[in-house]
Amino acid sequence: MKKKLQFSFLLSTLLIAAVVGHDYGDALSKSILFFEGQRSGYLPQDQRLAWRGNSGLSDGWTYNTDLVGGYYDAGDNVKFNFPMSFTTTLLSWSIIEFGDSMPPHELRNALVAVRWATDYLLKTVSQPNRIFVQVGDPNFDHNCWERPEDMDTERTVYAVDAPNAASDVAGETAAALAAASMAFRSSDSGYAETLLRNAVKAFQFADSYRGAYSDNPNIRDGACPFYCDFDGYQDELLWGAAWLRRASQDDTYLNYIEMNGKTLGADENINEFGWDNKHAGINVLVSKEVLEANKYTLQSYKASADSFMCTLVPESSSSHIDYSPGGLIYKPGGSNLQHATTISFLLLVYANYLAKTSQSVNCGNLYVTPASLRLQAKKQVDYILGSNPLGLSYMVGYSNNFPQRIHHRGSSLPSIKDHPQFIACKEGSIYFNSTNPNPNVLVGAVVGGPGKDDAYNDDRVDFRKSEPTTYINAPFVGVLAYFAANPNPS
Repeated sequence: MKKKLQFSFLLSTLLIAAVVGHDYGDALSKSILFFEGQRSGYLPQDQRLAWRGNSGLSDGWTYNTDLVGGYYDAGDNVKFNFPMSFTTTLLSWSIIEFGDSMPPHELRNALVAVRWATDYLLKTVSQPNRIFVQVGDPNFDHNCWERPEDMDTERTVYAVDAPNAASDVAGETAAALAAASMAFRSSDSGYAETLLRNAVKAFQFADSYRGAYSDNPNIRDGACPFYCDFDGYQDELLWGAAWLRRASQDDTYLNYIEMNGKTLGADENINEFGWDNKHAGINVLVSKEVLEANKYTLQSYKASADSFMCTLVPESSSSHIDYSPGGLIYKPGGSNLQHATTISFLLLVYANYLAKTSQSVNCGNLYVTPASLRLQAKKQVDYILGSNPLGLSYMVGYSNNFPQRIHHRGSSLPSIKDHPQFIACKEGSIYFNSTNPNPNVLVGAVVGGPGKDDAYNDDRVDFRKSEPTTYINAPFVGVLAYFAANPNPS
């Protein structure tokens, strides 16, 4: 007989969390504040991380265009539009699903964080038959350790002109602008319309000229190996279409995801979700229409979403996700917490969709309830915030025990406010090699995190573990908003 899922493997960590307790509201505030530390461009008067200053003010000049603004992706000073647009989509999705759970002032801060990205992304699609995909040469940038305010490396602009392809970046940009249009609809309808109109334009570029941007020889050396499209561009076409469908309710996009699911690989790679692989996110997003609007022509997407949830449950016969001894979701490669935050986000979103329609997931040997999925997400969140074998918060500035030596140029070098003198490319090396804590606290930054053995050394040099990224934080905003409002979910 099938049984309700009992998360026995959760109990030890959840008991620790119950004893320690976590201030999810405080973590939410800090997770949003982090984005102010990643800003490029002219900083506003109300900039709260005051150790940052203006940077990248001539971006775009080689094309005689304004590409000022946006976010640095991680601890460097390059603007990679592929992960930036994914970050924007996930920040917007966080607001769409969980904005009602945010205190009003934090919802405003979250919208400001989205708009900092979308104002820039609108610039990248402002010219006919062209999309700008990156600003900054990472090879030059990574040879320096300097503040963004001091950048003297080449600010190379990477553009793709039709009929050359950029389906991945253009498709993700379409998703970002469409999702953001929904986030802004109630507070700024004019801006929301602008975003949606440009999302349509970006998607047309993506779909008309199919291919991966990093296959372009003029782009490859700048994008790879950092943000190559390793998993193909097809998922971004479905992802962009799915978001345009949700934002516009236009049946054109419904037909697109119905007709192109198999040819664009909707059934493939369903056990991953991140800046390069959108399949699990597509399946969860599209499942909303199956569950709530009975769009059974999309049933295959829901079946894939169910399958993905079952892979996350250790007691399921189809489980094949690895966990560390302390209970953290683990995937090989660097920056492991990106998987923990994106997967936690999908767990909560899918749990909400299921709960609204009073459904569970049939995993063959057991039924998995929305409450079970929420507990699974809570375990990941509590681990990140300090309920782990080291008792270390992987969010900078949260609790009294967090990483002090993160791999981040602006955080590790003296602030331009305290040290206004120029620090040249190689002059920053003494700060990089120092064992001293970073002088500037990048509040809210979630680092790459521990390895499969739960081990973490607080070492600036080990970028795979100590570097924060925008796409780790973006889904975490929504996750923390949920738990701030529902600290003991059921």
